[in-house]
Order: sequence, then C-alpha cells, then structure tokens
Amino acid sequence: MTESRSGFGSLHMPRSRGAVSGLLLIILGAWGALIPFVGPYFNFAYTPDQAWAWSAARAWLEVLPGVIAAAGGVLLLISGNRATGMLGGWFAAIGGAWFVVGRTLASTLRLGDVGHPIGATDAKRALLEIVYFSGLGALIVFLGGAALARMSVRTARDLEHALKHEPAPQADTSAAYAVPAVSPDAPTYAAPQEGRHEKSRLFRRRRADASSHPA
Repeated sequence: MTESRSGFGSLHMPRSRGAVSGLLLIILGAWGALIPFVGPYFNFAYTPDQAWAWSAARAWLEVLPGVIAAAGGVLLLISGNRATGMLGGWFAAIGGAWFVVGRTLASTLRLGDVGHPIGATDAKRALLEIVYFSGLGALIVFLGGAALARMSVRTARDLEHALKHEPAPQADTSAAYAVPAVSPDAPTYAAPQEGRHEKSRLFRRRRADASSHPA
C-alpha cells in the first residue's frame, strides 16, 4: 500500500488510539490537583490538616502539575491527530515529572513547602508520599511515555483509517473545455477565395474570346 497523495495519513489516526491513556491521565491529574484540598476529610493529608486550605506551595507543587497532566489526558482523549496526541503525551510526562521532582526543587526555586505527611506510622507516611507525589508522578510519566510510544508508531490500521477518510480526488474537467490544437500542416479552408479567382479568370477568358472573334 502506498502513502496517500495528500499526506492525510501521516498525521491522522483513530481516536481510540489514546482514549484509554487519556482517560486515566485525566483521573490521575484531577486526583493530584484535588487531593490536598479534600484529603483532610479522610484523615489522609499533609500539614496543615485543613480542607480547602490554599497556599502557593500547593498551587505550584500539586495543582499545577495535576492540571498539566489532566490537560494532556484531554488532548489524548479527543484527538484524532498524531501531532496533537503527542503534545498531550508530553504534557502528561512533564506534569508527572514535576510531581516527582517538584518538592526537591521547591526550596531552590522558593516555591514554599507543602508540609509533612500526617500519619501515626511510617507505613502511612510513606503511603502518603507515594500517593501524593512520587508514586503518582511516576505513574503519570509512565502513561504519558506509553502514549507517546503509541503515537509515534504507524500501523497498517492507521494507513487503512487514513485511506478510508481521505477525501475523494476531484475529477479533472479541464479537458472538456480545452480548445483543440490545430496542426500547422493542416489545410486551411479557402474554397470561397479560390472560387472567386476561378470566376474572374473565366470572365476574362470569355472577353478575350469575344474580342478575337468579332461578329
């Protein structure tokens, strides 16, 4: 099978290609952005243990990467374009990476501190760290990378989809209105001109005959 004439198949893909990854990324991004505000309701939070308490640290280290990851998931979910889908995968990977390294860079960038995990045992504190930051970010990065890998590979199904949805070529009607070319060797129609010359010669011949044979 050959590439489509218009390049349609090079970017288009079935929408289902990134649907599952996109949906999961939306859920995980929403979780990362909202859990610091609703976690205190379930005694599952960082200090301060207050629901809907806004701070610059939460905005930079939790809300921002969550929104970026969710936006990448939306692009993957709705896009039938390979370039847009890959952009969504990069958004997700960047948001997930920020969940992982954001707290480490927070003091250097002066973004504030999100506090400490509230837990009576080391296991609960470790679980909070994994669910809020490191584990959540790693899972988002994995899904974003997997989506990028799927976007970059073209399969036979992609080509069939492209050829199926490619617009039909327009018929060339210019030939119907083209003026036929005239060969330079074709004879021209000069019959009326030749007829006038013939009548003139016949008339002069009769006059000459009449003058040479007077009555």
